[in-house]
Amino acid sequence: MKVTDYLKNTDKTHFSFEILPPLKGQSLTNLLEGITPLMEFKPPFIDVTYHREEYMYKKHANGLLEKISTRKRPGTVGICAAIMNKFKVDAVPHLLCGGFSKEETENALIDLYFIGIENVLALRGDAPKLEANFIPNKDGHRYASELVGQIIGMNQGKYLHDETEIGFQTDFCIGVSGYPEKHFEAPSLYFDLKKLKEKIDAGATYIVTQMFFDNQKYFDFVEKVRAAGINVPIIPGLKPITTLSQIVNLPKTFFLDLPDALMVELEKCKNNADVKEVGIEWAILQSKELVKYGVPTLHYYTMSKADTTYKVAKEVF
Repeated sequence: MKVTDYLKNTDKTHFSFEILPPLKGQSLTNLLEGITPLMEFKPPFIDVTYHREEYMYKKHANGLLEKISTRKRPGTVGICAAIMNKFKVDAVPHLLCGGFSKEETENALIDLYFIGIENVLALRGDAPKLEANFIPNKDGHRYASELVGQIIGMNQGKYLHDETEIGFQTDFCIGVSGYPEKHFEAPSLYFDLKKLKEKIDAGATYIVTQMFFDNQKYFDFVEKVRAAGINVPIIPGLKPITTLSQIVNLPKTFFLDLPDALMVELEKCKNNADVKEVGIEWAILQSKELVKYGVPTLHYYTMSKADTTYKVAKEVF
C-alpha cells in the first residue's frame, strides 16, 4: 500500500520509524529482533536507509597510500524483503543520487518492485566522509529532483535504453526530504523551498523532514511550504537525544538548533543516563504537541535502537 494512501485513509496520527542496515558482517536477526517491540504501535511502514560507498586509505609497505572504496552497510533490498515477510508492513527503501549511476538506480528499482515495494524515499545523499563537497557520479544524478524524474519515468514505462517503446510500468509512491531549518548547502530558505518544490513538481507525493527539536520550526516550515504552493503531506522526523556527545554532534552534523528550554535541562545532566531521560521527556512533549497539531505521522529516527523510541511511543500512541 502506498504511504499516501495510509495518510488519506485515517483520521489519526500514525507511528513510523527508520532503521539502518547492519554493518557488513553483522546479523540481520539482531536488527529484526531489536525492532520487534515497536510493532506494538502498528507502524504502517518502516523506512530502510541506503548507503553509498565510503573511502578508506590502505598504507602499503613502500609508504604509499591506496584509496579503497567499500560499502559498509549493504543489504537494503534484502532487509526490505525481510521486514515485509516478518512483520507484514510496508518497507520504504531510501534511494540516493550520490554513489550510484542511473543504470544502478534503474536496476535497484526493478529489484524493489519485483519484491513488492510500492514506496521509495528519493534523496540526493551526502558527500563521502573524506570529501568536502557532493560530486555526482559521472552517469548519476546531481539533484534529488532528477532522481524523482527517473522514478516517474519508470512509472510511465520509460527505461534508460528503451526510449521509444513503452515497457513494463512500475507504480512507486515517492517521498522526498524537507528541512525545517534549511539544508546546510542552501544559501537561503527561499532557495531551499524552491528546490523542494522542484522535487514535488517532478512527481514526489509526500515529504519527510529532517529531525528538529523545536516544534515551532516545523510549524513555520509547514506554513512556508504551503505558501510556496506545495500541498503534499509533510511528515515530521524526530529523534530523542540520548548521549552527552549528541548535544554537540547533532547540531554540528545536521545543522540544527537545540531550543534554550531543552539546553537548560541538558546542562543539568551529569551522564548519558541523565541525558537519555531528558531526551525522552522532550520527545514525548514534542510528539504530543505534534499529534494535537494534526500531523499525519510521527516518524522516528531510531538508528536501529528501539528502546528509546519505544518509551516515547508508549506515552503517545
